Amino acid sequence: MIRAAVLGAAQGLVTGLLLALALPGAATAQQTTSTTPPTTTSSQVLGVSDTVTPVADTSATPTPVTAPTVVSALQPDYAEWGRVATRAEKAAEAGIASTFALERLRSELAGWRDKFLAAQAINAPRIATVEGQIAALGPAPEASVNEPLLITARRIILADELQRLKLPSQLATEAYAQANGLVGEIDGLMRERQTQKLTTRGASPLEPDNWAMTMSALGAGLSSVAAEARAAVMTDMGTGELAQNLPRALVLLAIGIVLIWRGRRWMSELLAMVAARPSAGQGVWVFLMAAGQAALPYAGVLFVAAALSASGLAGYRGSSLVGALPAAAAFVYVGRWLGFHFFPEDPAAGGPMDLTQAARRRGLRIVAGLSWTLAGATMLITLAAQGDNAATVTAVVSLPIDIVIGIFLFRLGRLMADPAAPATETSRQRYRQRLVMVLGRVFMAVAVVGPALSALSYGAAAQALLGPSIMSLAVLGATMMLQGFVTDLYGLVTRAPEDRADALVPVLIGLVLIFVSLPFLALIWGARVTDLTEIWTRINEGLTLGSARISPVDFLRFLVIFVLGFTLTRLLQGTLRNSVLPKTTIDIGGQNAIVAGLGYLGIFLAALAAITGAGIDLSSVAIVAGALSVGIGFGLQNIVSNFVSGIILLIERPISEGDWIEVNGKSGYVRSISVRSTRIETFDRSDVIVPNADLISGQVTNWTKSNTTGRVIVTVGVAYGTDTRKVEAILEEIGNAHPMALANPGAFVNFVGFGASSLDFELRVILRDVNWSLVVKTEINHQIAQRFAAEGIEIPFAQHDIWLRNPETLRPAGPPAPPDTTTDSEGSS
Repeated sequence: MIRAAVLGAAQGLVTGLLLALALPGAATAQQTTSTTPPTTTSSQVLGVSDTVTPVADTSATPTPVTAPTVVSALQPDYAEWGRVATRAEKAAEAGIASTFALERLRSELAGWRDKFLAAQAINAPRIATVEGQIAALGPAPEASVNEPLLITARRIILADELQRLKLPSQLATEAYAQANGLVGEIDGLMRERQTQKLTTRGASPLEPDNWAMTMSALGAGLSSVAAEARAAVMTDMGTGELAQNLPRALVLLAIGIVLIWRGRRWMSELLAMVAARPSAGQGVWVFLMAAGQAALPYAGVLFVAAALSASGLAGYRGSSLVGALPAAAAFVYVGRWLGFHFFPEDPAAGGPMDLTQAARRRGLRIVAGLSWTLAGATMLITLAAQGDNAATVTAVVSLPIDIVIGIFLFRLGRLMADPAAPATETSRQRYRQRLVMVLGRVFMAVAVVGPALSALSYGAAAQALLGPSIMSLAVLGATMMLQGFVTDLYGLVTRAPEDRADALVPVLIGLVLIFVSLPFLALIWGARVTDLTEIWTRINEGLTLGSARISPVDFLRFLVIFVLGFTLTRLLQGTLRNSVLPKTTIDIGGQNAIVAGLGYLGIFLAALAAITGAGIDLSSVAIVAGALSVGIGFGLQNIVSNFVSGIILLIERPISEGDWIEVNGKSGYVRSISVRSTRIETFDRSDVIVPNADLISGQVTNWTKSNTTGRVIVTVGVAYGTDTRKVEAILEEIGNAHPMALANPGAFVNFVGFGASSLDFELRVILRDVNWSLVVKTEINHQIAQRFAAEGIEIPFAQHDIWLRNPETLRPAGPPAPPDTTTDSEGSS
């Protein structure tokens, strides 16, 4: 009541001050009623009483103008939620509800949780506006500081409005926490039940009494199937239904038998034809033909099962066996398909393991035996589960099945852990081989532990270990085969069969296949669908950074906007580079600088637009980003320096693409300028990568910065006694006569001086294009040699006198030489 009175007085004061100051729009807010009517807030919409009691206003203060509360369609029904939450709390506390009932209740709670998550965004735009208004007023001053009454009153009004606007979001946040907690309680209860099931001992399969009961139950089951079939025949013959169903059943049976008998042979013949004609995409057709070898016979089994069902001869137990027949056939044909890919008969076909031919055949036999064992186990356990004492009969039947499966699995694991082929050479093959060896050892351990658990009456734990291990191996094998198929398909589409496995697209698709297989592996190892949906819910909630929440939808929106901005930038760059800039008078270096600068600007604007469009508020992480930027700045200071230098090069353009420069003793043409470095192609056609910082801080010689005019200097020496004026005239004539030499200034001959053995001259010629300096210098040297020879001018070469200190050491061995009266020996060359 007091707060309502204060708010009313504050709003009245604001209105009066606005009128006194003659501010526009103030008169519309003034009302002449003498009492304050009840103010309804958003709490009433949510079912919560929050009505402001009327307060008498003897001073005839204008009625406060309250902003309307936003009512959104996202607002949940909290009364209904209260009933659901109460029911869920009682179920979680009692813990006696069935697993099916708990699953349904959890699904309902998850739906409410999604509603509350969406409701947290109610009034979000209006809240942002009001918060901006409050921020514009500045922080509240200290008590000792006087603030204008208009500002104080306005701050109070906005604070109250902000509180009312946040109420739906706050209630949704609280309800979301409650729903999330109840979901967690139900998940914990179901996990406890699952753990209890795995750790509970069942009937002992080693007791003789249980074996006798099992044999009797299986015999009774088979007899029941036969009796049901005979009864169905007698009944249908009396009613005529057998005659009606028999033609359809026979047709289905005939189709099924043909597909089982001939389907694999047909696909094998097609596969041989494809393999005999190498062509682009052969791997794709081989994969499809190999899949057809399993698909056609399996389709035949489905036709046979449909024929048995259509005949009407299968009773209750017979229908169960017919329904299990496709699953059993799937083990056989899928196992054969995987076996031929894991252990191909042709060594050239490769495979995940490097094995000898004998080891491949042994692997095929192991996989075939394991597949047929699983198929037989499916049918046998289906029959055992139909009679009385199904749990005991299933436990007894499972023990020999688990032992046989363990034997095959142990042999397969030993084959994987100890390959018979020599060690591979490449790092990728070595990594794959080590991974296969680790998996082999794991399967060997599972093959021992699984049957042991079954023998100790922990049948559920044994099934939870053996079954998922085999299914995981199948999923991994299927993933590897799909990766190979994608690689071959990429080679077929792009017509690039060479090294297509190393291309980016197949590698990325392979990673996607691996991630797609993870949920299947999780389901195989006992995860519930609700567990996966819970993970997806957590992902959808996003990552919270300060007050900002980044969800996958926000990230996808960011990615789409950035890709669009980046694409538009590239299109604009291409238009400028190919259509607009070539028609201007800007040189090639300036054109490249404009295009590159536009690219950097476009990427920056695309990132900014993507951040804004995704609704990501980075103000809450500004302090953390600032702290990280300091450390990153120290660690990447060289990269940042090169980046800034690259920007400077593009703006100032001291060098451009195509310039002939010399830096750090390297000389060549500038081929590209990026933000970090510049690529120079030397005259011997090698590329030199120079950091941009060296081009800014170091000394760079640009021979073609302003123009291509340059000077070439040719040095030559003549013998002493030659007419120097004649030499000067000849050299000047040669220089001026060259077609690349400029007429003004003309060639200049410099008499350098008197050398040790020659008179030294320099011919200096200004060329139209300095890029031809080496060619011009070579041609001038040829002309100098020819003219000097014609004019009789000698080009001296250095002569050396050699004095031998001990010439007797050079004489051949022989009779003693006569005495030599000389005191010194001399030789010259």
